[in-house]
Amino acid sequence: MDGNGRWAEERGLPRLAGHVEGRKATRRVVEAALDFGLQALSVYAFSMENWRRPLDEVEGLMELMQTAMTEEMDDLRSNKVRVLVSGRRAELPKALNDVLEFAIQETAQNTRMTFNLLIDYGGRAEIVDAARRFAEEVQAGRAQPADLDEESFPGLLYAPDLPDPDLIIRPGGEKRISNFLLWEGAYAEYVFLDVLWPDFDREHLLEAIRDYSKRQRRFGALTEPE
Repeated sequence: MDGNGRWAEERGLPRLAGHVEGRKATRRVVEAALDFGLQALSVYAFSMENWRRPLDEVEGLMELMQTAMTEEMDDLRSNKVRVLVSGRRAELPKALNDVLEFAIQETAQNTRMTFNLLIDYGGRAEIVDAARRFAEEVQAGRAQPADLDEESFPGLLYAPDLPDPDLIIRPGGEKRISNFLLWEGAYAEYVFLDVLWPDFDREHLLEAIRDYSKRQRRFGALTEPE
């Protein structure tokens, strides 16, 4: 969800206006993902680094996320979308956390698509938190160090039942991963687009999926000769 602030600044608008338009883009993308039959969609809504932004922008974002989730609940229910939230969340306002928790519980049995919101999220922090959880299990005598391997480690992450992403799309013209799904995205294909998030629509999503579909994923192995 990159480029909301730049989108607003280019138009002489407050940065929060860009986030409001970014919310509309998120709705378009969720609708398109449902139409395209995607199994899961993860959206980087608020990173841990975003706390460094001006206080009025952060407070506006918190209120916007709370309002958006409240207003979208009926559509999420009717479209059988399951909501997950990945991130530490401890610093989020109680009102926002309550709305997020309600959405998680209210949609837990939905199976058409999982919508994973990354809020107060950092990829490094997720790995550290997972390591701490395992260390606590070892300290409590419920696990042994040798129990931990690449197969079991994902079970300690924020969304353990989600499959690893096949495709990661970075809008906004930047070509870096910005601490996003560092473990889960190890073998993902990346598509970088210049479009700012408020202008992102179903055609951009379709463009990225088509690009992905032309690639041959080898996961480090050699291509089999024909």
